[in-house]
Amino acid sequence: MLRRFAAAGRSSAKLVAPFGCLVSRQKHTLPDLPYDYAALEPHINAEIMQLHHSKHHATYVNNLNVAEEKYKEALAKGDVTTQVSLQPALKFNGGGHINHTIFWTNLSPNGGGEPKGELMEAIKRDFGSFANFKEKLTAVSVGVQGSGWGWLGYNKEQGRLQIAACANQDPLQGTTGLIPLLGIDVWEHAYYLQYKNVRPDYLKAIWNVINWENVSSRYATCKKEKFTSGQMCFHGEAVTVIKEVNGIGIFTLHVGPLNISVFFN
Repeated sequence: MLRRFAAAGRSSAKLVAPFGCLVSRQKHTLPDLPYDYAALEPHINAEIMQLHHSKHHATYVNNLNVAEEKYKEALAKGDVTTQVSLQPALKFNGGGHINHTIFWTNLSPNGGGEPKGELMEAIKRDFGSFANFKEKLTAVSVGVQGSGWGWLGYNKEQGRLQIAACANQDPLQGTTGLIPLLGIDVWEHAYYLQYKNVRPDYLKAIWNVINWENVSSRYATCKKEKFTSGQMCFHGEAVTVIKEVNGIGIFTLHVGPLNISVFFN
């Protein structure tokens, strides 16, 4: 879904305040999976996929909608205390929605193997080899204490790939500034029913279903965009970016499947 609102002549700073009100009118929805629940077997079984998608991700979506509605009411009343108190819920559930929406597309029953083209070249440049990259991302993901995510991200300022870990449902871009390309969910609900508490076995298996076409597409897209500012905001959570593409400024909020853009010059 893409909605565009003309805002020529306005500065980016003036767009931030009303944007929260705009987004609060949009109800987030659980995205459909591009494959059946059993499609990733034997690497990730159908029971895990069904619970993970229809229960866990759905809960993040529902709670995000509730939190945004409360934030909208507090904003209208000028109730700053309530706005501040809602930040953890917005961050946790908004991050959960963003992270899982990326995660589902990062997986495919036709996945596995190695990437090709520019992404593979970038991996070799930044990590030495695909084997080194795979080993490092696996180690970072295994090492997440408690619940969280292992990520491959793109550092726009430095023009290179980076590996990072995020706790809980903290979104990669809002936490580190890296643009997410590949996320590995290491919450126990992502693997426990099949792999018990042996996270390394789950991480070994998940490489067989990584959708490198999707990861490559994300890499190609972020390389094309010329960001003019690293400023980001979304109810206190940094997921909105101000950027410039071909000389046209775009103020865009990316929250899962919802993309709302305001164009200005």
